[in-house]
Amino acid sequence: MKKEIAVIGGGPAALAFASFVDTSKFDVTIYEKNKALGRKFLVAGDGGFNLTHSENIEQLINRYTPVSFLDGALREFTNNDTRVWLENLGIPTFIGSSKRVYPEGGIKPIQVINVIIDKLKEKGINFVFNKTWTGWNDNELTFDSEESIKADKIVFCLGGGSWKVTGSDGAWLNTFIDQNIETIPFAPANCAYKINLSKDFIQRNAGEPLKNIAASYGKRTQKGELVITEFGIEGNAVYALSSEIQPILDQGKSVYLEIDFKPIFTETEVFNRLEESTFKNSTETLKKGLKLSRVQVDLLKTILTKEQYTSNKKLAHWIKQFKLEVTDSATLDEAISTTGGLCLGEIDSNYQLYKKESNYCIGEMLDWNAPTGGYLLQACFSMGALLANHLNTSSDS
Repeated sequence: MKKEIAVIGGGPAALAFASFVDTSKFDVTIYEKNKALGRKFLVAGDGGFNLTHSENIEQLINRYTPVSFLDGALREFTNNDTRVWLENLGIPTFIGSSKRVYPEGGIKPIQVINVIIDKLKEKGINFVFNKTWTGWNDNELTFDSEESIKADKIVFCLGGGSWKVTGSDGAWLNTFIDQNIETIPFAPANCAYKINLSKDFIQRNAGEPLKNIAASYGKRTQKGELVITEFGIEGNAVYALSSEIQPILDQGKSVYLEIDFKPIFTETEVFNRLEESTFKNSTETLKKGLKLSRVQVDLLKTILTKEQYTSNKKLAHWIKQFKLEVTDSATLDEAISTTGGLCLGEIDSNYQLYKKESNYCIGEMLDWNAPTGGYLLQACFSMGALLANHLNTSSDS
C-alpha cells in the first residue's frame, strides 16, 4: 500500500520534490494557499529568467551561506542535472555571456511552470488550492478551512518573507515557534541599499549603471554591476554581499562598500595612466583615458576633495578603492530573497525536523542565503531532488 505525502506550499522546491518523488511508492498531494502554483517563481522571472548558473560545482557551492549546508544537495543534483531535467521536459537552455542559464527561444516563466505541472499531473500528483496550513493537531495537519488531514510524510515548502503578494509572507514562523522549533526573524537579502549621497547626486544619476566594477565588503568581492536608484543602489555586485552587509545594518550601523572602478588594472597601472595622460585635465583623463562613465566621474567629484581629485596618486587610490557608505536596506517585502526562517540546527542532513519525525522542511524557509543569478532556484531544485531521492530509497528499507 502506498504511503501518503503532503507537500505544504507550491513553489520551486515543492515542484522539484514532486518531480522526482516515486509515485509508485507514494501518493503525493500539494496543498497551496494561492489559486495557482509557483507565484514567486513567476514574479522572479520578470527580472531576468535565470534558471541556474553554469559555473563549476566547487565555485557554485561557495556562493552559498553557510557553505557547508547545501554541499550535499548541490553535489547530488547539480546545475548540469537541472539543465538535463529541463531539457527532458522540453525546455532547452543556453548559457549567457554572464554564465547564467536561460531557457531558449524566449520561453517564459509561465510556460516552464505549466510544463512542470503537466508532467506532475501525468505522474498522478494531486493538487489542492486555496488552502492555508495553520498547524498541527497531534499527528494531523490543520488548515484554515477547519479541515485536518493525516499523512505519513509531510514536506514543508513554505517560502521566505519577501513579496507577500505571492503568498510568501513568513506567517508560518509563529506556528513553528509554538512547537518550540527554533526560528530566526526574516531579514532582507538581495535587495536595494540606501547610500549616503546627496539628493542632487541621486536625482542626476538615478537609473544609471556602474558597469564592470567589483564591490567588496569583509572577505567577499563580487564583480558585476550596480545601478543608482532613487533609494540608493541595487544590482548583482551588491546582492552577493548581502550576507556580509545585513548583519551590520541590523545592529543599526552603517557599512562602507569598497568599489573598484577598474578591476582590470592594478592601482599602479591606473596611476601610470593618469601620470602619462596628455588630456588637459583630470576629468578628460578619467573619461577618455580610463574610460570611466559619467556617473563614476560624478561619484569621484562628489566624494573627493579638490586636493584628492587633482592628485594622481590619491585619485588612483580612490578609483581602485572607492568608499561608499551604505546606511540601510530596502524593506523586507521589497527584497528578492530573505535570510532567517527555520534554524538549520533544527533539521538533519535529509531536512527532517528533529522534533517532529517524518516532517521535512526545504526551500527558502530555511536560514540560508545566495546571490541572484540562478543560485536561489538551483538550491531549491537541489533540496527538492535530494529529499525525493532520500524518501524513494528509504521507503525500500
